[in-house]
Amino acid sequence: MNKQERTYTILRDRIHSGAHPPEARLNIDALARELGVSAIPVREALRRLEAEGWVRFQPNVGAIVAPVDATTWEQEMVAVAILEGAATADASRHLRPADLARLRKLAAEMGEVAEACDPLRFSRLNRRLHEMIVARCANAYLVELIEQTYLRLDRIRSTMFAYLPDRSKASLAEHAHLIDLLESGDQAAIEQYARWHKLQTVEAYRATHEPPADPEPAP
Repeated sequence: MNKQERTYTILRDRIHSGAHPPEARLNIDALARELGVSAIPVREALRRLEAEGWVRFQPNVGAIVAPVDATTWEQEMVAVAILEGAATADASRHLRPADLARLRKLAAEMGEVAEACDPLRFSRLNRRLHEMIVARCANAYLVELIEQTYLRLDRIRSTMFAYLPDRSKASLAEHAHLIDLLESGDQAAIEQYARWHKLQTVEAYRATHEPPADPEPAP
């Protein structure tokens, strides 16, 4: 890996993990000194990240981590919740005992990662768990729509767990219950719960980032 690619990979991973949070300044000279490179690979990496939507250049400020587009993210998460709920219910008819065993093993691994406070790895395992379920959905077009929506979400923010530290632990119990429902085969309950589970991340983000409502005026 050459200097340019290495610099890009480091900065991308830091942004993805939340080490460089939204709107954080990315000083080219400071990053170059830290990474032991000239300013050129840092500048090129930032331009590449800008083209991907992760970085913005602002007048009189320089490069910053792009803020989360909360409106677009929420809309796409709602779409994923609806699509994934339907796909999860359909998949339940095709899951084998070995699939359920793998899901429980992966859920247990996610518990260990949550204890280690590694939001980027947790997010990857979370995606893998849901992909394992959806892969058993017999509706190929529905699966394609989910994949397309996740690609759009990744361009906004690959993981929200870095910004919602309490969400990963709450999701562990939800995964356990979802797997129990998958084992039961109750499709209506599975679809409802899978949709609710996905929307909990949206609710957690709203609770953390939305400003408090103005108090009612005194009578």
